[in-house]
Amino acid sequence: MVVLFFLKNRNLFKNTVKYLGSNQQAGLIYNPNATVADLVNKDTDGDGIPDWEERLWGTDPTNPETTPGIPDSVTIAKLKQENGSSEQINTGNTADANLTQTDKFSREFLATLTTLEQNGAIDANENMDQATVDTVSQSLEDSVQNSPQRKIYTLSDIKIINDDSIKTIRTYNNALAALPPKSSVKYTVMDVLQKFAPDESGNNTDPSVLTELSPIIEQMSSLLSGALKIPVPQSFVSLHLVAINALEGIIENLNDIQLYNTDPVIAFSGITKYEQNANSFQVASQALFDAINKKLNN
Repeated sequence: MVVLFFLKNRNLFKNTVKYLGSNQQAGLIYNPNATVADLVNKDTDGDGIPDWEERLWGTDPTNPETTPGIPDSVTIAKLKQENGSSEQINTGNTADANLTQTDKFSREFLATLTTLEQNGAIDANENMDQATVDTVSQSLEDSVQNSPQRKIYTLSDIKIINDDSIKTIRTYNNALAALPPKSSVKYTVMDVLQKFAPDESGNNTDPSVLTELSPIIEQMSSLLSGALKIPVPQSFVSLHLVAINALEGIIENLNDIQLYNTDPVIAFSGITKYEQNANSFQVASQALFDAINKKLNN
């Protein structure tokens, strides 16, 4: 029996990633007496810059001129220019479509810190009690891990044929087996992440190595594109969809990881979810292979 292309390429996916520590910040908690919008749009000194952004850039949210004679808007604009950011000053109600996941994280997390200070959970030296640290950390971690997949393929995205004859199934099986490219990548996702990972002190990450994920992404995208074009016998439609959606999840994860320099929060989310999607793909591809084998051997 011809091995399905999914199984031929298992070396690309069969990696275990244990990257995020338990103290990684990945979600939020809020004062139950204030809405998220109230926190995000709060502007104590009325200078048009939300308190969360003032905290982000180190200006005083209670004083429109942290440096006497220089409006905070001018100070922050200068800081953004020095940091190579083209983002405009936020004036509340910023459209989420214009924000990276890291922007959203910073906005909401700093708004949360302000509320925690008001509630006494953070002291004058900005230290949290351990219970608050644990709660915030767990909530943040849950938020990163539970971010939804952006693209989900449905029945309308694949070619379905109402023919479950042995001949049709064999044609389907051969088409899947013919999908793998002749030349495969000689390293794995884990190889790249190990080179990227920080040293024991938590420093010296090397984001430049993440470009090495591009050939893997290209190969996976080619497999996905081919799988979407193959006519699928009716009895294998569900299994086929599960497999290609898991593959799509992996591709999204790897693309997100490459955004480390511009959007580190979504990059860490990609690293966290990669293992789950890789395992899902393995299970789905094996189930499809077993189903085809059973039909052909009956």
